[in-house]
Amino acid sequence: MSAMSRVVLLQLLVQSAAGALLSPSTRACRTSRLAMSAVVPETESVAVVLLAGGSGSRMKADKPKQFLELQGRPVLDHSLQLLLGVQRLEALVLVINEDYRDLDFIQAAVAADARIKFADPGSERQDSVSNGLAQVPEGCTLVAVHDAARPLVTLDEVHRCLCDGAEHGAAVLGVPMKATVKESEDGQFVARTLQRSKLWEIQTPQVVRPQLLRDGFKKVQEESWEVTDDVSIVELMGKPVKLTLGEYENFKLTTPEDMVIAEQILDARK
Repeated sequence: MSAMSRVVLLQLLVQSAAGALLSPSTRACRTSRLAMSAVVPETESVAVVLLAGGSGSRMKADKPKQFLELQGRPVLDHSLQLLLGVQRLEALVLVINEDYRDLDFIQAAVAADARIKFADPGSERQDSVSNGLAQVPEGCTLVAVHDAARPLVTLDEVHRCLCDGAEHGAAVLGVPMKATVKESEDGQFVARTLQRSKLWEIQTPQVVRPQLLRDGFKKVQEESWEVTDDVSIVELMGKPVKLTLGEYENFKLTTPEDMVIAEQILDARK
């Protein structure tokens, strides 16, 4: 077995064993929730901001990772087509460099669905989200921000996060941490071991009431806040963010090995 094959096999085993690493109560919650199909309230109007402006340098490819092929389709196309099926969807804002908007699969999607709009990427993630938010129609009551580099998210996960966002004002998909995490003050020695039961790995989509997010971006500019994700803005404003239990399969494509794992997961879903 080659070194690459061993890496892939190991990562697949980690993914498949994820459920066994959860506590019994968390496993029960996960089974119970995933057994139901979430329904977004009829009173809500949804917009999706799909971020596809990254360079993906760690993928070591000749093009941004969102345009690499995954089962014969661009990575971005997987998220794009899935999110167009979101309940109560009024608009999908694709944040993408203008140079890529003429790609055949994007033009075909735009021709088939008038709900698709475009926005320019910014220098930082928060700038891209802000640009996308500016294109969200005023009548939308929920906005879901998703990374194109997470093509394995399911509609049920998205809908459950939207339902939690509708109830609490903001929600984010996440999964309990599996690894032991240690904190270091100087990058040389361990300062403390963090309590794993309290730690969550955050994913996308992240769902927020549009006006709450607009108010947050205003504060970001006024206070010069540095934020790493969308719900961090909500946290800094002192507002609650609901954790929506997701799936470990909804990981971010970062390295070439991730592409192989994603192919295997999609094959298994078939």
